[in-house]
Amino acid sequence: MKKIELHLHLEGAAPPDFIRALAAEKRVDLPTIFDARGQYAYADFNDFLRVYEAATSILQGPRDYARLLAEVLERSAETGVIHTELFVSPEFCGGGDLAAWRDYLAAMTEVADQMRKQGIDSRGIVTCIRHFGADRARRSAVCAAETAGGWITGFGMGGAETTGRATDFAWSFDCAREAGLGLTCHAGEWGGPDSIRQALSLGVSRIGHGVRAIEDEALVRDLAERGTVLEVCPGSNIALGLWNSWDAHPIARLADAGVKVTVSTDDPPFFHTDMGKEYDRLADAFGWGEKDFLQINQWAAEAAFCDPETRDRLRKEFA
Repeated sequence: MKKIELHLHLEGAAPPDFIRALAAEKRVDLPTIFDARGQYAYADFNDFLRVYEAATSILQGPRDYARLLAEVLERSAETGVIHTELFVSPEFCGGGDLAAWRDYLAAMTEVADQMRKQGIDSRGIVTCIRHFGADRARRSAVCAAETAGGWITGFGMGGAETTGRATDFAWSFDCAREAGLGLTCHAGEWGGPDSIRQALSLGVSRIGHGVRAIEDEALVRDLAERGTVLEVCPGSNIALGLWNSWDAHPIARLADAGVKVTVSTDDPPFFHTDMGKEYDRLADAFGWGEKDFLQINQWAAEAAFCDPETRDRLRKEFA
């Protein structure tokens, strides 16, 4: 069935064969980051970060990012995705420099426009990196604000949830809000329920992950009452050990409690998943059928960071 994905890291979606080919073109020797089958290999979360950083270090320059975006969108479309929203940071696209960021953005926007004609729409969510600190986050926020509109429709924060407090980044979120950007923030994955409350204080309409809200009944009720949408990535959570099985994952309990949940893949090749596999495993674990997935996509359509015309089109797709 057709699908909407709201939580996809562009660099984290780089297929292993794409990274190997790019490294070969650049004549760069990669460290040991692949298994015997050629897939990304890591032992634990810290090792995952090492592998992630080594793989994405190959991406240098606007042309690399344009090629990556085309590859990622093509693979998403193969799994039925018709609208996806990707996290991309000026930190990695020009080192936070606005002029350099514009060059990267121009290359990615050209690809996004071409892929839209092929049936998959996309939007970019500029992200600041939490563990880089609030001062550097301001540079990313300025890049977002100065290029808001067109492909860039959102602003968020990724990185280590346990570093500092989300409220330290209030200036950046205020800047993005004033530019008319939708707001989201990673929270409630490695950080507990309090990390979600901090993110909510920034005025976000969506939370990246947010699944550890299940540990706090009052917070679950608050999320349901606010209508806050969770960008849930079950396969990612299970691969990284937050839960040890699909039927133990809290997505169904959150939905049953009235929280608006959506489904995404986070960094799909690192977790050996795609949107089709996510839907299949959720169906197996919870008995979800067409009606349940239709509701998830309806919530995603309403929460998408897009223009009214695109939202109307998405509503019709999932009416």
